[in-house]
Amino acid sequence: MGPRGRVRAAKCQMLVTSLLVLLLGLSVATVAALTYFGAPLAAISRATLERNPYETVHRWAFYVGMSLAGLLSLGAVLSTAATVREAQGLMAGAFLSFALGFCVLVQVAFWGSRNSTQVEDAVLDTYDLLYDRALRTATRARQRELAAIQDAFLCCGKRSPFGLLGRSEAGLCQGEAAARQDCLQGIRSHLRPYRRVLSTLSGIGLALTACALLLSAFLWFAVRSGHSLDRKGKYAPAARARGCQPLEPGAFRRLQDGHATRAASGAGAVGDAEAHGGSRATDTLLRPLSCRRLPSAGRDP
Repeated sequence: MGPRGRVRAAKCQMLVTSLLVLLLGLSVATVAALTYFGAPLAAISRATLERNPYETVHRWAFYVGMSLAGLLSLGAVLSTAATVREAQGLMAGAFLSFALGFCVLVQVAFWGSRNSTQVEDAVLDTYDLLYDRALRTATRARQRELAAIQDAFLCCGKRSPFGLLGRSEAGLCQGEAAARQDCLQGIRSHLRPYRRVLSTLSGIGLALTACALLLSAFLWFAVRSGHSLDRKGKYAPAARARGCQPLEPGAFRRLQDGHATRAASGAGAVGDAEAHGGSRATDTLLRPLSCRRLPSAGRDP
């Protein structure tokens, strides 16, 4: 495969990779929006406490997710436009976007491997604080806020290891709510899919951004060295003689048709010398039309 074939294959791979990166960016944005605006986690983050352990984690997760989605989408759009137009500046911008996205994904993967239970611990700590406050104060506002969180997670209270509940704890889970699962287990089961989705998107994102970095760098050097596919060369218009006008297409076709008719009628009797003379006559006829001098200013035409 020659250089042009390799460039053609790299362009096709770049377009496919850009499409996959764009889909990845949309997926990351969707997960970040669902995490931030979803009822269970949003209810936990809005808990009225002096110090909400989950509020900061909730906000930073949304900001990082949307920033990563923006970088991936921007890199996909720039790389697609640069591949189609063979533009070095756009390809350099796409490379920079992919590099920043790759760095963010590396940080997310490293944080997820080292602090895999930090989000879960923050949510559980927030629920514990709110549950204890609701038991101590027993106000309507605290109980309504706790009930909203329990309805969002489809759980109720915390089970005692001895199977015995106090009067206040039993009063929080009555009727159908008493048959629900323990909130500690419910929160863990609710956060488990988020953890799997985060690890999956991080792995796919690292692979795609690494591939996009290699392809964008290769195409940038290919376009810079001149191994492009669409550009056949550089053309410059010829300089026009001063005072001359271009020949009109209609007049040029009429002259060609008349010359061809005369040449066909007298082809049997005209020799080589007359043919050369006819060509010179045609040049004489064409010259005034192809380079006709314009009338000077202030002079009668």
